[in-house]
Amino acid sequence: MSPLRVAIVGFGKIARDQHVGAIAATSGATLAAVASRNASLPALPHFATIEELLEKGPLIDAVSLCTPPQVRRAQAAAALAAGKHVMLEKPPGTGVAELDPLIAMARDAKRTLFATWHSRYAPAVEPAREWLAARRIKSVHISWKEDVRVWHPGQTWIWQPGGLGVFDPGINALSILTRILPKPVFVTAAELAFPANCQAPIAANLTLADISGLSITAEFDFRQTGPQSWDIVVETDQGRMALSGGGRRMAVDGKAIEEAPDQEYRELYRRFVALAASGASDVDLAPLRLVADAFLLGKRTIVEPFMD
Repeated sequence: MSPLRVAIVGFGKIARDQHVGAIAATSGATLAAVASRNASLPALPHFATIEELLEKGPLIDAVSLCTPPQVRRAQAAAALAAGKHVMLEKPPGTGVAELDPLIAMARDAKRTLFATWHSRYAPAVEPAREWLAARRIKSVHISWKEDVRVWHPGQTWIWQPGGLGVFDPGINALSILTRILPKPVFVTAAELAFPANCQAPIAANLTLADISGLSITAEFDFRQTGPQSWDIVVETDQGRMALSGGGRRMAVDGKAIEEAPDQEYRELYRRFVALAASGASDVDLAPLRLVADAFLLGKRTIVEPFMD
């Protein structure tokens, strides 16, 4: 079988740091082109826009959209209309409803639409889900705090409407949460801190629950310096389970159960290749719905301006 010929659209930090290497390491995939206004990759065809790529570019089978979420819907629609499979970086869009027409387009065209949640592919996530399935869960607490200047340097889009602010990393925690818990969860309250000069929050505290009343709390903050925190702690009737390192490590009552290197994006591309082979789609909107509800329910406070 010929490899899936993929073009990356949007060649910023995440594309350079993760997507290029993951495609190179994935059997059945090859990087065929790049579309970006401001960056290129030596020895690969380069185009300024996805429209130019689709009109003048080499033969490709799929596009991986690594652009800011505010522009992904139109780009995905153009790619699907041109008969290409589409991978969406997280978050898959700026709103929930805008994904519905894309899902329908992919289905009608028998093409793949893959809304990726890379943190679900962290090595300890599935062991955590299996461990929790056999236990009674008492409470969950998420602490997801990082330095925006390290992870999103100069990326002003993240502070604009649709950029999500601190929910850009926070949605990773929510993607893990909605994978490992046995019942659907929903937001009951939220507190959002907006810098005076920004249209998206820099910090957020969430209260969530499931239908049985499970207590779930989450703290997100973009202002953490020094060591970064990507932790989920679950209290159960058989001990405390902790996921740390963004899902790379699992421990029960302090004893290590699972730990492995980061392979998240390689797993994403393996999944993409498999989906494209059958034309199936994978679009789970549960994490995005939780973020949307946090904005709907959130009590807003104004904090000091953010200066990058």
